[in-house]
Amino acid sequence: MTKSRRQSDSRSKTGRTHPKPQESSRRAHSSQARKPKTSDKQPNRLESSILNLVKKRPLDAAGIEAALDLPPNWKPRLARILQDMETRGQIVRIRKDRFILPKEADLITGKIQFHMNGSAHLLAGQPGAPDVLVRPENTSTAMHGDTVVVRRVGSGGVSHAGGERLEGEVIRIVSRATDTIVGTLQRSPKFFYVIPDDPRFPHNLYVIPPAPPLAARAGDKVVARLESWPSRHVNPEGRIVEILGRSGAPGVDMLSIIHRHRLPMEFPPEVLAEASRTPFDIPPAELSRRRDLRNALIFTIDPDDAKDFDDAIQVERTQSGWMVGIHIADVSHYVHPGTAMEREAAVRGNSVYLADRVIPMLPEALSNGICSLKPDVERLAFSVFAQIDKSGSVTQVSFAKSVIRSRKRLTYREALAILEKSGPTGDAVAEHVRMAWEVSSLLRKKRFAAGSLDLDFPEIKVRLDEQGRPVRLERIENDISHQLIEELMLLANELVARELKLRKQPALYRIHENPEPDRLEEFREFAASQGISAGDLTQRREIQKILRAILGKPFAGAVKIALLKSLKRARYHHEPLGHYGLSKSDYTHFTSPIRRYSDLIVHRALERQLGLTKKGPDPASLARTAEHISNTERTAAEAEKESVKLKKLEYFQAQAGASKRQSFRAVVIEVRNFGFFVELPDFLLTGLVHVSSLGSDFFVHDPARARLTGRQTKKSYAVGDELKVAVERVDTVKQQVDFRPA
Repeated sequence: MTKSRRQSDSRSKTGRTHPKPQESSRRAHSSQARKPKTSDKQPNRLESSILNLVKKRPLDAAGIEAALDLPPNWKPRLARILQDMETRGQIVRIRKDRFILPKEADLITGKIQFHMNGSAHLLAGQPGAPDVLVRPENTSTAMHGDTVVVRRVGSGGVSHAGGERLEGEVIRIVSRATDTIVGTLQRSPKFFYVIPDDPRFPHNLYVIPPAPPLAARAGDKVVARLESWPSRHVNPEGRIVEILGRSGAPGVDMLSIIHRHRLPMEFPPEVLAEASRTPFDIPPAELSRRRDLRNALIFTIDPDDAKDFDDAIQVERTQSGWMVGIHIADVSHYVHPGTAMEREAAVRGNSVYLADRVIPMLPEALSNGICSLKPDVERLAFSVFAQIDKSGSVTQVSFAKSVIRSRKRLTYREALAILEKSGPTGDAVAEHVRMAWEVSSLLRKKRFAAGSLDLDFPEIKVRLDEQGRPVRLERIENDISHQLIEELMLLANELVARELKLRKQPALYRIHENPEPDRLEEFREFAASQGISAGDLTQRREIQKILRAILGKPFAGAVKIALLKSLKRARYHHEPLGHYGLSKSDYTHFTSPIRRYSDLIVHRALERQLGLTKKGPDPASLARTAEHISNTERTAAEAEKESVKLKKLEYFQAQAGASKRQSFRAVVIEVRNFGFFVELPDFLLTGLVHVSSLGSDFFVHDPARARLTGRQTKKSYAVGDELKVAVERVDTVKQQVDFRPA
């Protein structure tokens, strides 16, 4: 994987719904105001008192206020706390105004995630709560990402593991993820309507006739605000609030993604002003406080189009093995708590890497300037030093603020060329690249021996022309040059997490919880349908066995995707719960502070631990920060994936319109009675070959053998077969490509 879109948890680049800052408690100055009996002035204490009250009986806001003996001027604040607790799923509302614990009413609160078929899953907000299946007829008027309350509707059947499958229906929308819909304006003889870009929203939105100053025309890409949707059985209604441009015009597709995901278009003026005042010269006093590594042989390895370099490496051979230095841009030196830049970084949560642009977390003066570890210039870094013996064991660890001067900026291509070439190079940097691979390859072997799962995927890089049109799709493999950097970043993240956990220093951690046994059992049956046998998948060795078995197989991608769907999603948390996929008990994100807010928090925690600052991250806010940046990361990942898919569709749409259509290598991954689905391995794209495109023969479906066979020609298509295909048609609304045999 490349640095721009790394699926691994070592260095992945991954917005915008930020929780409101908690207001500071204020003592009532009125002599007539009553003081709370509880002295619960901090929100977490007040929340505990509320939970204890509603555990006994349902209460409305007035009842809670009276029971806690709160002064009258606390009423607005109490309302905000109750709303926040309801959004997080700690309490639920019944009979319109009464609050109760969710388990008492068989209700679950969480974020609803829709699928293409109209069904959805509720991602429960409370730790340990199971996900809930919501069928299309039970989704009410919820939209993707909304916070909703779901009531169980009895048994949803039995899972493959024999347990009960939880199923529910949406009974209340607590808050909308967004009230706007991005789509293409169309006109019928009687009304205007918007066809949503998001295929997970299956309804057209009726809009009032456009009028100046927003006199949109049919075919325009627009933003419409949802105003009325009383029932899922009728179409929603709204009005146009913004025109993005003509559908199909250069750049409009990316604007639609930015608006749909509410990504920030630009930095506030105060943030840019603050960034412009950031000094580019390092004062001598600061240099004297740091470990001076300006003469050390340090280098970076990044994609050829990268502009922000936030990690550099150093490897020296020792008598017992190696000394490894991992040097990370010292962003916390420039971005201080309480500043405009820090607040904006917290809101954004991470940078977003779309197919045609980057939406950075930090202004360019920092992300591509003073914080970027460019070659031949002095840069401030936060360094991790590890002594590693010849068995791959870490024998000694230290941390320090440093100043470095990168000797060389290598691309992955250049690093790969060095590693693949045999014999002496005569170049010091090249020799150190090879030395770094000696260490990384050893660490990688130890990691997989400990049970780590190989869940890496190749990346498709879309090359664009000056107008933003796709001219080439390039497959980028996770080769040894990527693995070299990945292992050293994993090492730094693990060592920092271990230090913070051992010292009980409040921080954020990157966690990946153990999967549910029934989901693993479902995956086992899927693997069996592909001819892969496996034992008890709760034993990670069995999962590793499957991953080894599919290496080089045409259906490997489909199996890996199915496995990922059976696992839980990695996220941020304020407690060190370990990382299942990496098989690490200690793990955090430390290595990408230019583009991840989590890493900036971890840097501050390590500074506090090392005694470099008196104030580390606020423990009371870490849980909410973790939830927020987990959400912004998910939003960024969806936006990035959609941007690449849109450019892929645009590329294949051009192929469909060409006078001479290009043929592509394809693999059959699924067979149905109406045709078969293929994957193009070189482009990581799936599409349908319909039986109508197979000629005049009648094809018979054999579900047991996953095969279609022609009665007359005996021509057959089965899972795993390779063939050449050409583009038949592209449906940009449904985001689907149909192929035919070339």
